[in-house]
Amino acid sequence: MNNFIHNDFVLQSESAKKLYHNHAESLPIIDYHCHLDPKQIAENHQFRSITELWLGGDHYKWRLLRANGVDEKYITGDATDWEKFYKWAETIPYTMRNPMYHWTHLELKRVFNIDTLLKPETAREVYDKTNEMLQKPEFFARGLMKKFNVEVVCTTDDPLDSLEYHKQIKDSGFEIKVLPTWRPDKSMAVENGAAFRSYVNKLSEVYGLDIVNFDDYYAAISKRHDYFQSVGCTLADHGIDNFFSESYSDDEISEIFNKVYIKKEDLTDNEILKFKSKMLHENALLNHSKGWVQQFHYGAIRNNNSRMFNAIGADAGYDSINDVCNVARSMSRFFDSLESKNKLAKSIIYNLNPRDNYLIASMIANFQDGSVPGKIQFGSGWWFLDQKDGMEDQMNILSSQGLLSRFVGMLTDSRSFVSYPRHEYFRRILCNLIGNDLENGLLPSTEIDFLGQMVENICYYNAKEYFNF
Repeated sequence: MNNFIHNDFVLQSESAKKLYHNHAESLPIIDYHCHLDPKQIAENHQFRSITELWLGGDHYKWRLLRANGVDEKYITGDATDWEKFYKWAETIPYTMRNPMYHWTHLELKRVFNIDTLLKPETAREVYDKTNEMLQKPEFFARGLMKKFNVEVVCTTDDPLDSLEYHKQIKDSGFEIKVLPTWRPDKSMAVENGAAFRSYVNKLSEVYGLDIVNFDDYYAAISKRHDYFQSVGCTLADHGIDNFFSESYSDDEISEIFNKVYIKKEDLTDNEILKFKSKMLHENALLNHSKGWVQQFHYGAIRNNNSRMFNAIGADAGYDSINDVCNVARSMSRFFDSLESKNKLAKSIIYNLNPRDNYLIASMIANFQDGSVPGKIQFGSGWWFLDQKDGMEDQMNILSSQGLLSRFVGMLTDSRSFVSYPRHEYFRRILCNLIGNDLENGLLPSTEIDFLGQMVENICYYNAKEYFNF
């Protein structure tokens, strides 16, 4: 028990320990939303160092390094792998009470069986030991996935993606299912006219026909949607500012498309909202027609630091929580427009602003239709809420307003092949919540068998049934 990451880490009661060790610990992982690179899986990528594996592209860590006064040279710059790792080791002691402190040491323990606390004094030992292990095939991309008993992984893919690597993975006989997810955000992004026109031109090339009007554009999008399904896709994911639900006419949408694509003119804010509303609605109809699950991630304000965006681009750690206005009314209109046609697919909603927790937990009940348990889901804590307090808040509020027992559980939402301990973290937090309620007499001890099954369902079986992979 002297080790920081021990068998009962996070588990504060005997009931919590029994629930975790008897019901949650050994279950497979269904990672139904992540940002892993399918190319690295197809090619069974070997990581050159712990720095590439841990720090490459991880904007969670980059934000903390900058907050600790580390120069950009050691984050996204040209410093050596060792120099970057040492700066991270210097930063780690200062991350105490940040979730990164838990994640870092869970990953060291579960991936590399290292109990050593990372700090400047241990940096070289950890760096050398992990790099030595990364030379072994069981620490290549596929080996890391197998190490954590992963059953299914769903990547995040643009409609233009060829999905060639998903095909290679399947043809190789890899025992873990790696499926694409339809993420059409760029196809809706008419606010940047030049980027949108470039996107349409590329879509035209992939589609094999000229696109000269909105009908052509939608036909090409629909054809790509069909293609994704042919490669095994059963999920869509939409990264949105809000639930676009402005009223529009078909003539208006045609005129807006002509204005931005043919005439190359900037759109008004109202025109942008109308086009996004049309595309989000049509995507939702496509998702329903194929029986897909659709996910909605909303509430981020991105690329806040224009100087750094111009220097190193997007997804570099300069995004934060937005205070989206009128989200309840927009969300209600969007889902009702689909429900009124009886064409609302199974849906998962992820908010980034915790102020919306009760909003979502109450909203999803409006559109449950009795056809599927938990048809409309309040998704697990996302991004800035993907930590102990955020996960506890999401589960507590879902419990108070709906059915925690029907929750589809955790996902990594990660670009890292060593993020799977986040599932363990979630499972421990879940078992601790329920276990503490048992200890405090808030749940009946006579129902321990049902509660054990409930834990298993949330950790694995609900997702397995809901997504029907």
